[in-house]
Amino acid sequence: MFDKWRRWRAELFEARHPFPQDAWDEARARVPLLASLIDDDEATRLGHRAWRFAHAKRLTLHPTLAETTRFDLPARLVLAGQACLLTMNWQEHEHAEAFANVHEILVLPDAFSRRVEEMDEFGVMHEYEDERAGETSYQGPVVVSFADLMASGDWTGFNVLIHELAHKLDMGNASDIDGFPPLPRDIDPREWHRIFTAAWDDLQAQLARGSEPPIDDYAASHPGECYAVCCEYFFAAPDILAEAYPELYALLGQYFRQDPLARLQAGSQAQASSVSRPATSQSHNSDASS
Repeated sequence: MFDKWRRWRAELFEARHPFPQDAWDEARARVPLLASLIDDDEATRLGHRAWRFAHAKRLTLHPTLAETTRFDLPARLVLAGQACLLTMNWQEHEHAEAFANVHEILVLPDAFSRRVEEMDEFGVMHEYEDERAGETSYQGPVVVSFADLMASGDWTGFNVLIHELAHKLDMGNASDIDGFPPLPRDIDPREWHRIFTAAWDDLQAQLARGSEPPIDDYAASHPGECYAVCCEYFFAAPDILAEAYPELYALLGQYFRQDPLARLQAGSQAQASSVSRPATSQSHNSDASS
């Protein structure tokens, strides 16, 4: 009954808001993570989900930024597409439930500061200014800086939008982050805890030795940040995460039901094939385009 109702709602939406294929093609061309979707079914599924997401959620620029920045339809789909990349292979009701606490994505002109109070292990309270690329809360907006948003979307391991949306997934069963989101039935919570704890312990040990950890050391600051940073690397630097923590990469692959490493490798092979073409062929293409 509910499946029938959901299909009816989807068909009604599509009738009222025809999918903008050209705008989605342009959005994918702008961002390597979206361009890497070589599977037509995945690209189509993500595009339609991003289109619905862009209608259901508020995607807004800070008034100061809006005065100087064009926020066209492809740009909105770039934002929505990266957000929905996390749930691309989840069922529609799973996606809707996971992002039920996402109401708005707000883009600020630049990084911003927050006054933070923290108590150390000796009971001493410390206050300091914390500069942030993004933040969110249980029912609050997802806030990201424009500069960091523009630095996201490639294979460098940094993606402020994926990081903050991972926090939203984490808060699906609690009002705060703890690195333990609602899990599907095929993932044993004890296995999730074991694998993430092993990665956490390794990060702590490397920092204690003065070694540079294989992923951003911000992951060692809090279990919830460990989960969010690992989600960033899963999508935006899967080769690094898979090499450093293969069990963790496999676990997130099971959780997200996708394999970004395969997309990265396929894209690298295609690029290598293009670069290795004979010079005469490249020259001919250049002449033809001119």
